[in-house]
Amino acid sequence: MENVRQQWTAVLALTAMLSGQLATPLAYADQQEKEGKKSKAEEQDKVDTATPIKHVIVLIGENRTFDNVYGTYIPQRGQTVANLLSKGIVNADGSPGPNKDAAKQFQIGTITPASYFINTNVLTNPNKTAYALLPTPEAGGAPPQTETLSQFKTDPVSSATPFDPKTFSVNLLGQFTQGLDVGDLPLLYTGATGLKNCQTDPTKAPFACAEPDTRIPNYASLPNTVFELSGPKLPYDSYTGDMVHRFFHMWQQSDCDVANASSSDPAGCKNDLYPYVGIARDDSGSNAMGFYNVQKGQAPLFRWLADNYTMSDNFHQAVMGGTGVQHTMLGTGDSIYWEQVGNFPAQPPASQVADPTPTSSTNDKYKADKRWTNCGDQSQPGIQPIVNYLHSLPWRPDRTPSNCAPGRFYMINNTRPGFLSNGTIDTAGITAGTSVPPSSLRTLGDALNEKHLSWAYYGGGYNAAVRFDNGSTDPIDVMIGTGGDWYCDICNPFQYATSIMGNPAQRQAHIKDVIDFFADLDQGHLPAVAYVKPDSFEDGHPGYSKLDLFEGMIKKIFNTLQAHPDLFKETAFIITFDEGGGYWDSGFFQPLDFFGDGPRIPLVVVSPYSRGGKIVHNYADHASILKFIERNWHLRPLTNRSRDNLPNPVATVGNPYVPRNMPAISDLFEAFRFEHEDDHES
Repeated sequence: MENVRQQWTAVLALTAMLSGQLATPLAYADQQEKEGKKSKAEEQDKVDTATPIKHVIVLIGENRTFDNVYGTYIPQRGQTVANLLSKGIVNADGSPGPNKDAAKQFQIGTITPASYFINTNVLTNPNKTAYALLPTPEAGGAPPQTETLSQFKTDPVSSATPFDPKTFSVNLLGQFTQGLDVGDLPLLYTGATGLKNCQTDPTKAPFACAEPDTRIPNYASLPNTVFELSGPKLPYDSYTGDMVHRFFHMWQQSDCDVANASSSDPAGCKNDLYPYVGIARDDSGSNAMGFYNVQKGQAPLFRWLADNYTMSDNFHQAVMGGTGVQHTMLGTGDSIYWEQVGNFPAQPPASQVADPTPTSSTNDKYKADKRWTNCGDQSQPGIQPIVNYLHSLPWRPDRTPSNCAPGRFYMINNTRPGFLSNGTIDTAGITAGTSVPPSSLRTLGDALNEKHLSWAYYGGGYNAAVRFDNGSTDPIDVMIGTGGDWYCDICNPFQYATSIMGNPAQRQAHIKDVIDFFADLDQGHLPAVAYVKPDSFEDGHPGYSKLDLFEGMIKKIFNTLQAHPDLFKETAFIITFDEGGGYWDSGFFQPLDFFGDGPRIPLVVVSPYSRGGKIVHNYADHASILKFIERNWHLRPLTNRSRDNLPNPVATVGNPYVPRNMPAISDLFEAFRFEHEDDHES
């Protein structure tokens, strides 16, 4: 206990000095008062597990690559890390390093032929040229100023943070979100860009103009490499611009060709078309090349967690693209597809099927940037280049069982569940192809139910979304429940599932709000498996959230766990992100099938069995979390095609990042130190 007290003293001092944002944790006196309380999860403790871990909490933030958060992290003595600093891409002060060209970005003058491509070796050399300077980073949806209470009430559907401190009380903010301690709620007041407001109606919420982000030092003359997200006008507590992060775009940005393969990158992915592809889609400029600098006090809690617990520098988003597909993989180990249900169509309408063919030889904007693809048919637009590339790789990821099945249309970009939050079927959305028909895809929830193991998905704002779907016109419910904006329905893999969401008893037992999570945690009785998804206020997503807000939620969970030491000693608190959000990353990623993997993202494991600042290098992705749960609770892989069937990696000699038995993903057991595991069998 004394050791933990010293650790928290250090992180508090660091946080107060460098960010001044995160509130003081629970006092140790309060913790000691609760020290003797017995966990109420006695029945759960009797369940047979392979390790001392009886509870897993999976907290999922939004849209940060590993280098975006940990690019300048220096590990503890005896540990190594692969990041921007260790590779010489940047110096510790954030300036370009001797190997800065490893992040150099290119543009394509003429696309020859004018068809979808995922590598640029098929193009003649004069058509591909390096940027002399990076394109200007753009405001990209970051809010220009605060929203007043009057503006919120006028149009709650378009409402956005930050909020005006003169008209929004802290108590009111506490009604919007339950993911923060009271002392951290003022973070929802701060961070507006101060740039131009393009909202012409003064009664409605401000929104950003399409303009350069002039807060970034030398924004118009940035060297062609990564750049630091800080400056006199850009403190850590700032909203920053968003960028493209969609399926076909991310494959294209990665610029993969086996001809470029090396021992450190056998996939041959150059990752050198990030701004080019993004500009064609959303004019986000060079936003993808930004990173935070922990050496300057940015991301202080993430740094402290890495110093004191276990971090992976080889954990990956499981699918190319955005939010929805990643969360589906977290819950199912597979990709969701269109199923004919009842009287709904047998396939999505043609207007919702993607066609990534460039609109012209000089414009890479896609003809149809949509939600679905019939990827088992190589005659469909955009499919053959990916399949041909996978076929060319020595480990043949085109043969992995989790690939596209013939005749099925798979969701590749964000598409809402066919169940509304109250369990009603979204008939209009399914008919339009903008919602997924109720799915029979097997989930981890089904597997846990079969073994009578407790579990829950806690989604921030879920209760408000239910009230909205039940007809509430309360402005807070309207804001949170409209279109999955602040309660993230596409983040809930179980909301797609007929077996869970279509069953009122299952829905009531397992689909809950974050406020329920903190109530359960504070009472000391967690389920065996708890997925925790922040609402969009504190998920850390660029544009509408901030990384320090996500740190605030991490801290609240950590503090509450520490207040229940008996619970903490048998809990693994896993902190990760859904995907990289379009940020650039320097790490290798392993193609596993048509859908991914994708770039590295942060993963930190907080547990009494993961202390010491260890960095693990075994290759892992979202399905690795499934593998950990399955191994710990003696479960089988979910289906015969889900990625949890893949073997654990066998490290390449001299390179722990590249498995020599690809395709392979870790079960995360290397992140823990379990002594005499057999002694812990119950």
